Amino acid sequence: MHEDDQDHLHLGTETDPAVYLGEHLRLRSAGIDIGSSTSHLVFSDLVLVRQGRQLSSQYQVTQREVRFRSQVILTPYASPRQIDAARVAQFIDGAYREAGVPRAEIDTGAVIITGEAALRENAAPLIQLFASDAGKFVCATAGPRLESLLAAHGSGAASLSRDHAPSAVLNVDVGGGTTKFAVCRRGAVEEAAAIHVGARLLAWGPDGALTRVEDAGRALARAAGVDAAAGRVLPAAALDAVAGGMADLVVRVIAGQPPPDGGALWITEPLRSAGPFSHIVFSGGVAEYIYGFETSEFGDLGPRLARALLDRCRDRVVLQPRERIRATCIGASQYTVQVSGNTIFLSDGGVLPVRNLPVAAVRGLEAPRGARVSEQVRRALRRLDLEDGQDRFALAIHWHHGPGYAALRELCTGIVDALPQTVSAGRPLILVIDADVAGLVGRTLREELGVSGPLACIDQVALREFDYVDIGTLMPDHHVVPVVVKSLIFH
Repeated sequence: MHEDDQDHLHLGTETDPAVYLGEHLRLRSAGIDIGSSTSHLVFSDLVLVRQGRQLSSQYQVTQREVRFRSQVILTPYASPRQIDAARVAQFIDGAYREAGVPRAEIDTGAVIITGEAALRENAAPLIQLFASDAGKFVCATAGPRLESLLAAHGSGAASLSRDHAPSAVLNVDVGGGTTKFAVCRRGAVEEAAAIHVGARLLAWGPDGALTRVEDAGRALARAAGVDAAAGRVLPAAALDAVAGGMADLVVRVIAGQPPPDGGALWITEPLRSAGPFSHIVFSGGVAEYIYGFETSEFGDLGPRLARALLDRCRDRVVLQPRERIRATCIGASQYTVQVSGNTIFLSDGGVLPVRNLPVAAVRGLEAPRGARVSEQVRRALRRLDLEDGQDRFALAIHWHHGPGYAALRELCTGIVDALPQTVSAGRPLILVIDADVAGLVGRTLREELGVSGPLACIDQVALREFDYVDIGTLMPDHHVVPVVVKSLIFH
């Protein structure tokens, strides 16, 4: 729902959705989480207030209210590794009907696809479900690091870490197929990682016979002395042994101890931060059992794994999360409207507009040296599971070293070194810098460092992690471009 009589700004074609300007903005949003084990949906109402009277000022969320939470369903599968997109669509359509919300009333939203659902053969048909809403929805396929980041913010662990500085708070997101760890300190996630431990690596039907035996589940069962094979009925003692072995691995990470298998269970690189971690937040489906909000059984290891984790974490401070199973379900994407500075660089008119680019925020450029820049650019991509030469993204750079040639040359050299596939293949390179140096950066990349593909350098726009950005076409009278930032909001 938009307020009446507001000016609006279009990006791209005439059919693109409008971003309405004015002192107040009311949005109805949808947040949809499709995971390898469970799926769910949230509708929220947002009220945003403009913080100033200039076009470049931002809208800030002042009210946020959850209007509807769907039931949490087990994600339907058409085959052992193929999610049934048609049944997911039926679930989403049913949630719209149950909430009494027509699709036309949704202004914005986010679809987060995680775990097995994020595999390419699943992600494409799932994203296609939202093709008609492409301008409204941010669709993100989240790898294990991004999922860890989302969970840490959604559970409230990142926010809680401000109260416990300088100590870290470790968010432990225990799901159906993986367990994700996020080290939070002073309100930020310092690093994230994941291991092959989850409640639905083994699952069984009403008769107790195993219907789902993942490779990692079979290996974990074998380590516990249990032979897990489809069709077998495992006794309670065997299931307890498998859950206990899983919990031991999770607790070893919490304690800062290397896993006994030499790291084979790590999906990502192991955590570099030294444990032990004394303050823990649990999220994910298993957290519903840990905090006593769920007692039912769903034919998996969830209740047993929760009991085993609680038993092994008695000497640690287990903090209350803001969200548990819904920690990675994004409530909305918030619109922020900005306008670039007028010293931008565009290689050609066809490089813009662009829509829904995930923002890779480059941190830690206190010393503008090429090697350091390159390292931080690669780290920014890795945090969001983005790949050079494969994925679309906007590189956001916080720059406070001025317009000096030597420092900017180091910046540009580091960017080129970090993105060899993007540069060599002539793929589009989009840079957004919060300082008035975009023209200099663009010319250096183009004329001195041989970046020949489509290139856009936008300045005086501030972006951060979890932002998605639309950049409109050039306004020739002012030599600026309109920028719409969609920020993921956590409940």
